[in-house]
Amino acid sequence: MRRRIIVLLVLIVAAGSGFAWWWFSQNGDGNGPLVLYGNVDLRQVDLAFNDNGRITEVLVDEGVRVKKGEVLARLDTSRIEPQVAQAEANVAAQTAAVDKLHNGTRPEEIAQAKANVDAARANAHNAELTYHRLVMLKDSPSGSPSVTQSQIDAAKAAKDSADAQLEVTQQALILAKAGPRKEDIAAAEAQLKGAEAQLALLRQQLKDAALVAPEDGIIRTRLLEPGEMASAAKPVFSIAIVTPKWVRAYVSEPDLARVAPGEKATVTIDGDAQSFTGHIGFISPVAEFTPHAIQTAELRTSLVYEVRILVDDPKNVLRLGMPATVHLAEEPQPK
Repeated sequence: MRRRIIVLLVLIVAAGSGFAWWWFSQNGDGNGPLVLYGNVDLRQVDLAFNDNGRITEVLVDEGVRVKKGEVLARLDTSRIEPQVAQAEANVAAQTAAVDKLHNGTRPEEIAQAKANVDAARANAHNAELTYHRLVMLKDSPSGSPSVTQSQIDAAKAAKDSADAQLEVTQQALILAKAGPRKEDIAAAEAQLKGAEAQLALLRQQLKDAALVAPEDGIIRTRLLEPGEMASAAKPVFSIAIVTPKWVRAYVSEPDLARVAPGEKATVTIDGDAQSFTGHIGFISPVAEFTPHAIQTAELRTSLVYEVRILVDDPKNVLRLGMPATVHLAEEPQPK
């Protein structure tokens, strides 16, 4: 029994020594280059139309690499296009109205107003002469029997009417010379701005009928097909943004001082001899417990800090979730 215990202790010591040798061969002696383990990560975008409508075209399939600004799908625009044309006509009409007010009264219109004043003045003068003639005839010593009081009253009314018409034409001439009121111009300009805003909205809706790629990426999932109804809450595609890519790794608290933003790194993946260059782009300021999915040389329930190593992958070799090993090129320089 005693011999068995001694043999068991020897085996435990040997196993511990072997693990310690393996750990230091991977991570150094605490002063050499640090090795981190993690997974490849990248951004994903669920792409949907801004407005509701029926899909008429879906132009790309899953796995296709797309460029920023490339049209991926289209909505039916048979209803929005006539609204755009109507709004354009409204803007044109209101623009002409504003220009007319800014240009003021035409010289021909002022000349016409002057002619109306001259005609009204002549008519008033003639009515006044007729009235005074009848009064003189009635008041003469001989007293014309042909002139009655009713004729005099009628002549007086005609004279007053002619005087009023002369006043109307004179005021019209003043208004013609003064031109439009500032308030009328401001109101017309406000109406023009409203029409232009409505046109801009409709044009944007027409533009939004084409779904474009926000960044370079790869189509991961095609979720809707032609004939289906689209909305802002229903993505049409799921796109993987291929740049930038990074390895999400975790560093323990004792090793936190050994990493620094901008520090160069080399990334390798299982089953591929090539390596990828990168650098540390982010170090979390907040500690967290070791995630269950973390890949490290030793699983420990201790506090760790997330580190993101941005990787150069021009040939698009790295895939989302790939296990990766990060070798830091050198120790950060002391501050």
